[in-house]
Amino acid sequence: MSPAATRTAESPADVVTRLRAAFRTGHTRDLAWREDRLSRLRALLTERGDELAEALHADLGKSRKEAYRTEIDFTVREIDHTLQHLAQWLRPEPAPVPAVLAGATASTVRDPLGVVLVIAPWNYPVQLLLAPVAGALAAGNTVVAKPSELAPATSAVIARLLPEYLDRDTVTVVEGGVPETTALLAERFDHIFYTGNGTVGRIVMAAAARHLTPVTLELGGKSPVFVDRGTDLKTVAARLAAGKFLNAGQTCVAPDYVLTDPETAPALEGALAEAVEALFGADASAHPEYGRIVNERHFDRLVALLGSGRTVTGGAHDRGTKYIAPTVLADVTPDAPVMREEIFGPVLPVLTVDGLDEAIAFVNERDKPLALYAFTEDPAVRERLLTETSSGGVGMGLPLAHLTVSDLPFGGVGESGMGSYHGRYSLDTFSHRKAVLDTPLG
Repeated sequence: MSPAATRTAESPADVVTRLRAAFRTGHTRDLAWREDRLSRLRALLTERGDELAEALHADLGKSRKEAYRTEIDFTVREIDHTLQHLAQWLRPEPAPVPAVLAGATASTVRDPLGVVLVIAPWNYPVQLLLAPVAGALAAGNTVVAKPSELAPATSAVIARLLPEYLDRDTVTVVEGGVPETTALLAERFDHIFYTGNGTVGRIVMAAAARHLTPVTLELGGKSPVFVDRGTDLKTVAARLAAGKFLNAGQTCVAPDYVLTDPETAPALEGALAEAVEALFGADASAHPEYGRIVNERHFDRLVALLGSGRTVTGGAHDRGTKYIAPTVLADVTPDAPVMREEIFGPVLPVLTVDGLDEAIAFVNERDKPLALYAFTEDPAVRERLLTETSSGGVGMGLPLAHLTVSDLPFGGVGESGMGSYHGRYSLDTFSHRKAVLDTPLG
């Protein structure tokens, strides 16, 4: 592996200049270079996974099992998929030419963009930094990687490990908070990839506009769940609880609230309480697979939402350990505090609607979510939800799982983001599809 790079007081301008000079050598265009860098990144994850897992536990209380499943192994699979298909994805794509250009040939080729900035969030600080970095490298770019300062242990480990596996002219890690991020955003990049909230997303987009830099914004929003009458509520509740309370609810595509009819709601509430106990026992604070809230600010914000409805299960909390029990709320009104913003924590409100028409109207009256989930056996209901609502993605019968399919694009729409990645969609994001027309002279 490359020798560890010494951390210096290099300015953001110097970092970008150095990475741009490395890109302009042309080495990053070679397939062998791209595959080598992806293989090195993969080696980091497989050889130093335990160090990453320890940092994730320190920052978020993640268990080793969850750290590997949702962050380390997830990113390894993404890299493996890319390595398997990269040569095929990079082949020029022929295009037909009109008769007036008979004899000419046309194609599109993928050009790497140059220097990419990846700004990661704190909730999945390994996956949501290194999966986009992998896509940028696959496309032949050099990268500035900015881990989240709100996951300081993970940020420090990544800053230490990445230079051991990837030379500093391929990927440079810049740690820090708002001042460091602001300084980076003042520089001209060829693409900025940001994962986080809409408030900062607007700041990123405004900064990028000064240089006409394209952006990918992976944001969030209140991802709704529709539970149809007559469904197997035990299965629904088990899958809902597993998806909602993963990472203590701190997942951008976590089910945010549930819509169901008044007759189904009481039985669903009971099934959810049973599902939570089956997952985490009578006291989730003692369960090794249940995480913690990232910091006191978010803890206080979430505790303030607990009074938004009748507590079906949960509600317990401890500021000292940043623990909030998996909580289900019932009798929640549309204007309750818990319904005014993305929850991003272990609180699941259940609201009642008269039926599918009202559920669709409820979703459409609000910002377009990053994901929409539905539990129904009725093909007509599925079709209406697909065609009459807009969301970044849809999961029928299982929350979160669409993220694990590398051949599906992951991204938002409207307030939940713009652009997508994963698999070949990462290559699309971090490349320019250049049109080429070759006309013979003779």
